[in-house]
Amino acid sequence: MSEIKLFSIDGEVKEIKQTTFTLEKELQNIIEKNMQLFFGVTFLGSEYVIPNGRMDSIGIDENNCPVIFEYKRSVNENVINQGLFYLDWLLDHKANFELLVLKKFGKEKADAIDWSMPCVICIANDFTKYDVHAVNQMQRNIKLVRYRRYGNELLLFEFLNDSQETALPISSLSNSLSSENSEINSTKNGAKTFSQRLEEAPVNIKNIYFTIRDYILSLGDDVSENILRYYVAFRKVKNIVCVEVFKNKLILHLRLDPDTVELKEGFIEDERNKGHWGTGDLEVIIKTPEDFERCKPLIDRTYNEN
Repeated sequence: MSEIKLFSIDGEVKEIKQTTFTLEKELQNIIEKNMQLFFGVTFLGSEYVIPNGRMDSIGIDENNCPVIFEYKRSVNENVINQGLFYLDWLLDHKANFELLVLKKFGKEKADAIDWSMPCVICIANDFTKYDVHAVNQMQRNIKLVRYRRYGNELLLFEFLNDSQETALPISSLSNSLSSENSEINSTKNGAKTFSQRLEEAPVNIKNIYFTIRDYILSLGDDVSENILRYYVAFRKVKNIVCVEVFKNKLILHLRLDPDTVELKEGFIEDERNKGHWGTGDLEVIIKTPEDFERCKPLIDRTYNEN
């Protein structure tokens, strides 16, 4: 992998040398205490024991999807296969995870769990190019994250691969929406899923949606797409834009502070005190291609500021 050089330019310019964690447990403790800040994941538990194994850390992300963290402790440790084993076990034992969430956060949070995009995040001081290639061939949501420590004050995370959540071409997406498994397409409390709403939307709304989708994904290679039960989330490390589809409009939820935006009723609104699917404090209602053109600067800001 390429090397990153870090320099201090405060006064005399000098290189900040890399250091390592003496024990991987030290790294694990730092991540568990700051999981929300680093990865947008709420910490659930450490060293979660299952038959034939033990998950290092588990959590639930901002889209209410389960997340497993595994830390690579040695060069020869196959943390990817290990994480894949844990992910398969979790999918076969959903009730165990739901019970854990119920005990820690209550029924409302447990009922909101979304199994459409569970994730494994593998963290190590380094991975080989073969690791990255292998994960990119898997049809699973596995992320490889390389860390670098500089002195006692700086910690860097680098995402190395395109996981399963990377966007499909439009033709593939359209096919996938009509063939998703019954669990993801199932309704809850009578609410239609994102896939169902998009499938039933008029052609003009579909066309606007795909135009918005393509624009957001074109902002950078670090943007990926998560098709969830009730909405789609476009994310970097965390969600930047969430989209809901309706018959006559699209609603965008942007990760922007509404106090920094000129609001306009019926178009750009503050939704900090309004319940909605997805994340984001700024609501933008899109009904026409012209609405999208007016919204572009806000989407650009959302990408650049997160």
